[in-house]
Amino acid sequence: MTRRLPPLNALRAFEAAARHLSFTRAAAELGVTQAAVSYQIRLLEEHVRQPLFRRLTRRLELTDAGHDLAEAVADGFQRIGGAVERLTERRAGTVLSISTLQTFASQWLVPRLGHFQVLHPEIAVRLDASARIVDLEREFDVAIRNGRGDWPGLAADKVIDLSVAPVLSPALLHRAGGLAGPADLLRLPLLDTVDPDDRRLWLGWFRQAGVPVDAADLPASIQFDTQQFSGQAAMMGQGVAMVCPAFFGPEIAAGRLVPPFPGLLFDTGDAFWVVSSRRRAQEPDIRAFRAWVLSEVTACAGAA
Repeated sequence: MTRRLPPLNALRAFEAAARHLSFTRAAAELGVTQAAVSYQIRLLEEHVRQPLFRRLTRRLELTDAGHDLAEAVADGFQRIGGAVERLTERRAGTVLSISTLQTFASQWLVPRLGHFQVLHPEIAVRLDASARIVDLEREFDVAIRNGRGDWPGLAADKVIDLSVAPVLSPALLHRAGGLAGPADLLRLPLLDTVDPDDRRLWLGWFRQAGVPVDAADLPASIQFDTQQFSGQAAMMGQGVAMVCPAFFGPEIAAGRLVPPFPGLLFDTGDAFWVVSSRRRAQEPDIRAFRAWVLSEVTACAGAA
C-alpha cells in the first residue's frame, strides 16, 4: 500500500526552514509570509506526531526527529531536481561547444574524447580548432588556451605546462652521424611555427643547454602553422622541431620521433588551460568536461 505522504507545501516549507533555521528567511525564499511557513510546519508536525523544531528565544533548533527528516527531505529534493535536470537536458539535446587550439586538439584531446562520450553519453560535443578569441558567455561553453591563466572573468584550470624540447626522426639522426652535444643541432634544419616566439624557444633551449647563441646564429628554418605540422615534418626527416613532448608521447614511445637530449626541457612559463566563463563554470556539462580533462591529466601523469 502506498504510504500517505505529507503535503508537498509542508515539506518545502520545512526544508527551507531547516536549512535556514529561520521561519522568516524561509518565508522570504519561498515568497510567502512567515505565518504561512509556521502554519505548514505545524501541519507537518501534526502529521508526524512530534515536534521538529525547538522554538527558542530568537532562534530555532532542530529536534532529533527534525534532523532525520531534514536529511531525508533534502536528499529527496536533490534527487528529484537532478532527475528533472537530466530529463530537460536530454529533451534539449545538450551540446557542449569547445574551442581549442589545433595542436592540442589533434595531439591530445581528440584521441581521448571518446572516453568523455562514454562517461557522458547525454552530452554531445562540438569541437572548433582555432586560436581566435571567442565569447565564452554565448558562442562557446569552454575553451583550451595557452598562457599564464590570469584572464579576467574566466575560471582557468591548468592542464599541461608548456615545456618544449627538440625532436627529430631516427633517419635524420642517422644521417647527421649522431649528435655529440646540443650545439650539433645548429648543423641541421630547424622547423618552426609561424609564431615569432618560436625563435625565442630555440634561443632559450640552447642557452639552457649551455650553448651561447643569438638569433643570428640559428640556421634558417621552415615555418608551419602549428606544432602538429612541424612535428609531422620532423617525423618525415625534414628537420628538427621544437615541440611540447606531452603532445607527441605515442610518436616518441614508438620511436618515430627522437628527443636527442631528453633531459633538457625549456620551461616557457606558459601552460595550457581549460577555461570557461566564471559565471557559467558550475553548469553541469561544463563542470563535467573540466573534471574529465583534469582526471585525464592525472591519469597520464600516473602512467608516465
